[in-house]
Order: sequence, then structure tokens, then C-alpha cells
Amino acid sequence: VLDATKNWNLLLTKSEEIQGLPKRILESFANSAKASGEKGSNGNSSPTTEKGPWRITLDMPSYLPFITYSENRKLRETIYKAYVSRASNGLLDNNKIITEILSTRTKQAQLLGHKNWADLSLESKMAKNTSEVEQLLEELRSASIISARKELKELKEFALSHGASLEDSNIEPWDITYWSEKLRQEKYNLDKEALRSWFPLPQVLDGLFELCEKLFNIKVVASEKPNISKWHKDVRLFDVFDHNGSEIASFYLDPYSRSATKRGGAWMDECLGRSKDSTGKTILPVAYLICNQTPPTENKPSLMSFEEVETLFHEFGHGLQHMLTKVDYPQAAGINNVEWDAVELPSQFMENWCLERTTIMGMAKHWETGEALPEKEFNKLRLSRTFNSGMSTLRQVHFALTDIRL
Repeated sequence: VLDATKNWNLLLTKSEEIQGLPKRILESFANSAKASGEKGSNGNSSPTTEKGPWRITLDMPSYLPFITYSENRKLRETIYKAYVSRASNGLLDNNKIITEILSTRTKQAQLLGHKNWADLSLESKMAKNTSEVEQLLEELRSASIISARKELKELKEFALSHGASLEDSNIEPWDITYWSEKLRQEKYNLDKEALRSWFPLPQVLDGLFELCEKLFNIKVVASEKPNISKWHKDVRLFDVFDHNGSEIASFYLDPYSRSATKRGGAWMDECLGRSKDSTGKTILPVAYLICNQTPPTENKPSLMSFEEVETLFHEFGHGLQHMLTKVDYPQAAGINNVEWDAVELPSQFMENWCLERTTIMGMAKHWETGEALPEKEFNKLRLSRTFNSGMSTLRQVHFALTDIRL
């Protein structure tokens, strides 16, 4: 998938191809073109925000803004289809591998006395069997579909009333994000792109660490350890101390998307688990925290979307479960041998603090002026939390059902 993501790009050269795209996004696309060796419009200069060319990739900080803001429906369709069909054809085709994995898993499950791989997988999870999972998913589906139908009808009517040229009046997958953002702006007067200016990464980290100090009586500081081994210049190491000032853990933070070299998404993983060595000395836990948010530019810090803020808080919740453990047995320390469905509790818990007034008002300050997030913008954020939640829940249910059926 990473290879397929890396192998695809789209170079835009005409002004009609970039209509609707915010300046920050165009700057990013021009920088991408420059990094790939493209020349400016006159053939000699470097690409510029205003004149291009602009290079689009399938990395999330490129794909998502394009699908959200581009007024060019044909190009939205092109990039959407390229994104959802990665590693699905040609030399980079995972279909045979997927079939082999499914076949092998079925054989393994049956050797171990299970009907299928899903039953085997659930042995180490909270849900007892596949019918229990499907029952939960059906409850979610039936609760969501009524709202989802209303939301889709409203979205289609909104698009048509605002000049959308939809074939047979059908709204397609590459239209959903674009028109949803337009409708959100009209309903709540909330501009998600403009909100980024209040969430520069350094301030968000300060807010997150301050929250953790209040909740868990710990202190998180940039590490001063010499000769830290890192895999990229953007990676930073932080140390965690308890209320007595004793070091209890560390974590690497790798926050930015890197085109063609880094897997998409966000995750926490173990570098070292807490344990004791052969002399009885405690080995402290070290975590990896990986995100794929918008990188900084020459004159701006990484300005985060609110969703990127939530993602960072979420992954840090996993990190805290790993780092704050007092258990010295590796197989039971931190996140180890916690059921996959239960392990999401600390991450969801941390995510919920993002809209807690004290937390958000403490960290959301304009990166240039230092102005606090206006009260009306905070209220808009809270009001918009359930926007299109029926459709978004159905989307997750669809993923889950597809997974368990496979």
C-alpha cells in the first residue's frame, strides 16, 4: 500500500484545476512539486503557491484537503478512485496476498478447533463470539441508518440547491466530503481550515502535557539525553517523571507525514516494555507515538486540524497506559495482554478531554497573535460534534462488518 501510495501523483498546472483550495494547501502542493524537481510556470523558477505547478499525492495531508475543498468534481473523482484502489491492480496488487492470508487463517483456526479465524481472534477479546459482535453492529446500524438517510437527503438537496451538477441527482463518494464541509460551514459558520491557526503543535503538546500533569501527577519534558538515536530529523524524545522527580518512562514522537517514506495513519507502539534485567534493575518503558499530521513550513509551525489534535490525544492515551505501568513482568505490563477492544478505553478517555473547556482554552491560541480561541468558535466546535454522525457511524459499521465477514 505504501508503494502504491508513493507511485501515484498528479501535477496540476491550470488555475481552473485548483479552484476552492485554501492558500495553505496550495503552498503545500507547490512545495511538493518543488521537492520532486518540478519547475515553475516559466520553466526556470521554482513552483509557487500562486502560479504552480501543484503536486497532489495520496498521502493524507494531501488527499484529504483536496477531496474536501477542490471545486473540480472530475479531479475529486480521479483522486478518490486512485486512493481507494491503491495496491489493487497491476504490479502492486494485493488481491492474491489477501486471498492467501484468508485461506491460511481459516486453516490455522480449524487446526485449533475453531470454525473460522474470527472465532479464534475473539478468544483474546472481550466479545465472546461473532454473533455477539454482529448483534452489536446491528444495534449500531439500525440506530444510525435513520439519521444517515436524513443526512444524505439533506446533503443532496443542499448540493443541488448550490449548483451541483450531479448525474441523475446522485451524490457520489467523491462528493460527500466536499459538500459536507460546505454544509457544515453554512450550518455552524465553522471553518475547520481557519481553526488550524489556533492549534500549532508546540502549544497543543504543552496543553496535553499540562493536562497529564493534573490528571496523573507526572511531568513530561523534552529529553536532554545525549546522543539520542533517531530515524528522522523530525523525531523527538520526551522523558516522563513522577511527582518525586524520578524518571519513569520516555517516548519518541514522530508527528509529521512524510511523502513516500512513512505509513499513513496514527499509532502507538512499544520500543521497550517495563521489566527487570538479570541484575534486578528496572528497564523503563519507552513508547513510539506516530502521527501523520501536516508538516511545518519555512515560516509556519505545524498547524493542526481539530481532528489531528484528537488523534494526538488518542494515541497519547495508549502511550500513557504503556508508560505509567507499575508491572515489572513484560507480558502483563502496560498494554500487553489487554484485550484489543478494551485497550481503546484509555485512548478514548484522553480524546474526550479535547472539548473540555479548560483544556482547549488553555492550549488554543493563535500562532501569530497569541489570541485565545474565541468563545463562539469553541461553541461552534461543540455544536458540530454530531454533524453527519449517522453517516460516519454507518461507515465504521461497514468497515467492521466487512472485516468480520472476511
